[in-house]
Amino acid sequence: MTNVCPCAGRANPAVACQLDVLRAHCAAEGRDYDTVEKTVVVTRPPLDDVDAFLPEVAAYAELGVTEVQTMPDRHPVEFTRRLADEVLPKLATIG
Repeated sequence: MTNVCPCAGRANPAVACQLDVLRAHCAAEGRDYDTVEKTVVVTRPPLDDVDAFLPEVAAYAELGVTEVQTMPDRHPVEFTRRLADEVLPKLATIG
């Protein structure tokens, strides 16, 4: 069994369903569900609407997702700088 579970889907219910399946597989294998890192690729461009991106990420965190990945939607250097300046400080407040 893997140590990482990448979840796909733009909708929180789809990710919740995938995590329920993972939880059942862990139980069947005698594996501690909490030892599996849960990741989600968010396809929404985070810089288009930071205020909409943050609640989506917070909802994933509530499900137990431990890592969120995103893709640059503009020049990678600009994307990285703006993500670091505009998004990361706000993400730090999400439990």
